[in-house]
Amino acid sequence: METQFRFRADEPAGDPAVTVDSFGEQTNASAVRIEPGDDARVLLPFLDRLRLVEVNFPAYTDGRGYSAARILREAGYQGELRAVGDVLVDQLAYMRRCGFDSFAPEHPLNQADAEAAMARYPDVYTPTVDGRAPIWAKRHHSA
Repeated sequence: METQFRFRADEPAGDPAVTVDSFGEQTNASAVRIEPGDDARVLLPFLDRLRLVEVNFPAYTDGRGYSAARILREAGYQGELRAVGDVLVDQLAYMRRCGFDSFAPEHPLNQADAEAAMARYPDVYTPTVDGRAPIWAKRHHSA
């Protein structure tokens, strides 16, 4: 799948992503692909060597990838976090909130629809890894 949206200034990782199971055996691997059911926490000791983590969404109804993204970002992962697979335009803003910064949807998304979806909610209610202050913190001048 081709990366359609990328919100990073660094160069994309050139290495192919390996499975989580084979990642531990490949000491030179810098890209990994998380499938539903994989535990993202097994990657935490290796965050400094990872340049790319792809998280597969085989069906838009499978939300486990959101948790994987948040676990990695909250643990300090700074590399590219790419959502791949059955990614829908309605999910983009929520995926960004969890820390995804690139997207490779199975079916290309309309550019204008994607931009509108990501800009739709300027204020948020909960803190997450995207750095935006929740509305309650703004209201109470905590942000």
